[in-house]
Amino acid sequence: MEEIKKKENFITEIIDKDLAEGRYAKVHTRFPPEPNGYLHIGHAKSICLNFGLAEQYGGKCNLRFDDTNPAKEEEEYVESIKEDIKWLGFDWEDRLYYASDYFDILYDYAVKLIKKGKAYVDSLSYEEIKELRGTPTRPGKESPYRNRSVEENLKLFEKMKNGEFKEGECVLRAKIDMSSPNLNLRDPIMYRIKHVPHHRTGNKWCIYPMYDWAHGQSDSIEGITHSICTLEFENHRPLYNWFLEQLEIHHPRQIEFARLNLSYTVMSKRKLLELVEGGYVDGWDDPRMPTISGLRRRGFTPESIRNFADRIGVAKRDTMIDVALLEFSLREDLNKKAQRAMAVLNPLKITLINYPEGKTEELEAVNNPEDPSMGRRKVPFGRELFIERTDFMEDPPKKFFRLKPGGEVRLRYAYIIKCEEVVKDSEGNVVELKCTYDPETKSGSGSTRKVKGTIHWVSANHAFEAEVHLYDRLFTVEDPLADKERDFKEFINPNSLVKLKGCKLEPFLKNAKAGDRFQFERLGYFCVDSKYFKKGKLVFNRTATLRDTWAKIAKKQNL
Repeated sequence: MEEIKKKENFITEIIDKDLAEGRYAKVHTRFPPEPNGYLHIGHAKSICLNFGLAEQYGGKCNLRFDDTNPAKEEEEYVESIKEDIKWLGFDWEDRLYYASDYFDILYDYAVKLIKKGKAYVDSLSYEEIKELRGTPTRPGKESPYRNRSVEENLKLFEKMKNGEFKEGECVLRAKIDMSSPNLNLRDPIMYRIKHVPHHRTGNKWCIYPMYDWAHGQSDSIEGITHSICTLEFENHRPLYNWFLEQLEIHHPRQIEFARLNLSYTVMSKRKLLELVEGGYVDGWDDPRMPTISGLRRRGFTPESIRNFADRIGVAKRDTMIDVALLEFSLREDLNKKAQRAMAVLNPLKITLINYPEGKTEELEAVNNPEDPSMGRRKVPFGRELFIERTDFMEDPPKKFFRLKPGGEVRLRYAYIIKCEEVVKDSEGNVVELKCTYDPETKSGSGSTRKVKGTIHWVSANHAFEAEVHLYDRLFTVEDPLADKERDFKEFINPNSLVKLKGCKLEPFLKNAKAGDRFQFERLGYFCVDSKYFKKGKLVFNRTATLRDTWAKIAKKQNL
């Protein structure tokens, strides 16, 4: 079995110390998503971290859905999350859990706290509770219902459970310290009333636990040793610990790390939902979205995302990660795996006037120069071809090494050609180039004649037409949320999606399947769009361009 390389960071230092001191005998982590939206690249980082730590230490990692808010949760989200985790290459085995699995236990734990005088039913409204909570500089004030007797609290809590109160009429709160400098300890709400059916428990419950109450106890029930959270939960840790100590149950250790902030996107599920519901994108899996399903549809590989997560590591301070690093991880992976192909996105016709009419020959092309085992393929060549319109200029600048009037260029895997005549329509637009080819310069023939430029092409009689979608960054600014005076949607890039029709592609691509990835030579990495494929339409998405501004930086920083 291949030895797992240990990744050193401040979290592994804590785990090493816990194991050495005997605090825990093994490592048991969990990934606890809320099923109220699709997972994004930030969740991917957390998935890689939690499952990766378990793998690294020979431990276990659970998948547990935090399904404590039935008003926002859907089974669709549950299934999408499971699919994303499996696609990334992780396996929770038989450890699939839901916070709702523990609703009965959590209720009993709440009763235990009431009996200890550590929880009470409060009949204040949410607005009144918020007002009495105070501020970071002003202590809170106790609720007039704070000192209800244990017996009264038990009866009221049971009535809450039995549906005898309306929503907002009362809540269950922990009794801690209204003057604590940590606002999370100022008698936080444990249960609220919601007369909403749950996607798993139906109408059994009309009271639902708050995240802070359900989270730590669920960790404890499952025997989790290290509860890895993002930094916004650092101030919640004293409450996490307080609940466990009062209940005197198994005590996991909560550790916080910096969440992922990625440039030119937003990572808030609420804001991503705005984009979906507002029709700014084509659903949660739009290839411009930072969701895992969007990245998958765009053509990202699970390996590229895992490598990206490894590169950025874990930190204690929030920083903005350049999206170019994510793109670099993708190119690095696809360069090794993607089959090469030739495609012309903006075609310009070429006629080789000295090439025999009706003749077709098959030329050899390399499928991937990085991987000889991928072999070679045959590419049809004939008298009429298509090249990219941008590969020809009538009046080019000095260092333009592509095709120009009277100029020569090599066709990839084929011959050197020379532009003899430019054909234009009545409006002066270039519609065709008449060229000659040098039959002595066939690639692989040993010809020593050289020209400075090489361009790609497809045979006009063999290529097929397809639609190609060019995706770019969804926002025009690095941080769409930086300007608090403006709506982040004002910064949406109007050119984030360009649809090209009439593109000419190498014939073998006609048999491509959903999710197949290719490098279109000189153009970038592309994949077959899975959503359109299901509808019987072949559409290729640009996953990334070939340009890589990050590579030099990454090399210098040893990333």
